[in-house]
Amino acid sequence: MNTFLKRILVLLSIIALGLFLYSIFVENIFSPRLSPKDTVEFKLNDLKLEVFYNRPYKKNRAIFGALVPYNKIWRTGANEATTFKTNKNLEIQGLTLPIGKYTLWTVPKDSTWTIIFNSKQYAWGVDSEMKPMWNPNYDVLNIEVPVHKLSSTVEQFTIAFDNSTDNLFLTMAWDDVKVAVPLK
Repeated sequence: MNTFLKRILVLLSIIALGLFLYSIFVENIFSPRLSPKDTVEFKLNDLKLEVFYNRPYKKNRAIFGALVPYNKIWRTGANEATTFKTNKNLEIQGLTLPIGKYTLWTVPKDSTWTIIFNSKQYAWGVDSEMKPMWNPNYDVLNIEVPVHKLSSTVEQFTIAFDNSTDNLFLTMAWDDVKVAVPLK
């Protein structure tokens, strides 16, 4: 084998070792995430909606009013900021949400939640001090929706689209709480 090929093999081996060590010590890609990533989609005719979010578990913790404080902005999930994408203009409680990709923020309260669609894309949901990275100057739409108390516990935070009654809703459920955002 000539010298050039040996150098290439050594270089590739060093790069592979570096990537392996990075994946173990920095990203830890070999262990399961505490709050797994998920994407939910809704397609009907030419409408396509998509939500990307991370799904924390309850794990016997008090959630709303405790882990997720009342009356404070929440990144709506864990880890990366939750995103909502639409390829059509939507009507939400009489207001228009234009075509685009948004970060989804919420302010949980005891009987209602404020749902916020923000046009800024954030790499992460919180900063190093665990404060939400949300900037209200980029809010496109804010609405209030009522809280529905559930008779059973939802262990893992869940976002879904519900079209079971021919009315489309974006739902969020965790612990004993569910909210539904009407979409037209």
